[in-house]
Amino acid sequence: MPFTVALTGGIGSGKSTVANAFSAFNIEIIDADVIAREVVKPGTSALQAIVKRHGESILTAEGTLYRARLREIIFQQPQEKNWLNQLLHPLINARTQQLKTQALSPYVVWVVPLLIENGLQHQADRVLVVDVDETIQLQRTRQRDGVSLSQAKSILAAQVSREQRLAWADDIIDNSGTPDQVLPRVAELHQRYLSMAATGRD
Repeated sequence: MPFTVALTGGIGSGKSTVANAFSAFNIEIIDADVIAREVVKPGTSALQAIVKRHGESILTAEGTLYRARLREIIFQQPQEKNWLNQLLHPLINARTQQLKTQALSPYVVWVVPLLIENGLQHQADRVLVVDVDETIQLQRTRQRDGVSLSQAKSILAAQVSREQRLAWADDIIDNSGTPDQVLPRVAELHQRYLSMAATGRD
């Protein structure tokens, strides 16, 4: 299993920007969100189970998962969130392990938005937190997703606090500025991770 750097951060912190910067060094990115979409693609047993539980209205006209509707259901009914997690987490975990095993780069960057919330931090050799203050998070989330301020605040409230996330960080990238401003820090961490991966230490 390759040396694994778990990349996390709150909504709107710019995890994708940082992941793309590591990708430019030919480091393989394993993205939990991408895998989560993959395991519920049309034709999968997971999507069939979701339809069986919530009916055809959980599908779009194209037959894909209607994410906004599912999000609404699990926001209003916590027990449905638990059911969904029990269905999807083992599938996501199995695919993640498979991708780690197949990785060819010296280390992998594993992007997990809810790393701390789901208690997955122990599955990584290193935890890298992308950090911005909450004002920037709310602003970016509203711009990107077209949600209201109260919706953005409720999404933020459902995640662990900034302090809790930083308490688990081995490394931190401040992403308050422009995308280009994180590049020197990514380059510095890349060298550090190469060295750690080569010596097998964290």
